Amino acid sequence: MPKNTGDNPYLQPGRLADVIAAITALGNYRYYKLSFEACAERIGNDPTQSNKWKVVLGEHPEFFRVSERQASLVWRRQFLKNYDPKSNSQIERKDFEALTSNQKGAYSRRPLTSNELATLIETAVSLHQRALEHQVAGRFWIPIVTAILAFGGALIGAWMAS
Repeated sequence: MPKNTGDNPYLQPGRLADVIAAITALGNYRYYKLSFEACAERIGNDPTQSNKWKVVLGEHPEFFRVSERQASLVWRRQFLKNYDPKSNSQIERKDFEALTSNQKGAYSRRPLTSNELATLIETAVSLHQRALEHQVAGRFWIPIVTAILAFGGALIGAWMAS
């Protein structure tokens, strides 16, 4: 972890961009779950970075759910598994219930709409901004201590000159 990030993962360099990319990829993909290898390929175009994406997604439970081998977007997990990724369409719940368990296994949860994706991205940007503001607010004492030290130095210098 880079220095001076505290325990907030949003303060890591490049993290906001990674979170936005992951939201977009997991929100648009025809299947709602992706393995970490698939995340690395789809998001970063580098299948050797699967461990990176496991860490990134795991450090942001506000958006993602992570298991041992795959991740999903929390918002998509709220939808019914009535989306046919092959035909890019949803079926009615009653029609889904009539399917065999093997047929149901071919269905996923629907992708997010552009408005839903925009909401998640705005939320990520807002969380990042708040993390930055919190980091700055936590350093309020630095100029005060600097001023006190400078004043002390000036007093010592004046005392030594006299």
